[in-house]
Amino acid sequence: MAKKFPLHPANPERICWGCDQFCAITAMACANERSPHPAELFGDDWLAWGDQQLAPTSAPTVHSLPADNPTRKAT
Repeated sequence: MAKKFPLHPANPERICWGCDQFCAITAMACANERSPHPAELFGDDWLAWGDQQLAPTSAPTVHSLPADNPTRKAT
């Protein structure tokens, strides 16, 4: 089972965020480079910024195929 991902860690620069192991930067198990926390890349409001695509819309969007154009003459 995956560990719970910390949303606002105290010192994100001390940990590699690349996998579920959350290794210290002095003892990384799975990579040669440290993966930064999203807060380091996008700022402290990273969750609100990135969560917009996951938020439900007020009305569901229904995609339909376009109907034949009634003004077009059949040949």
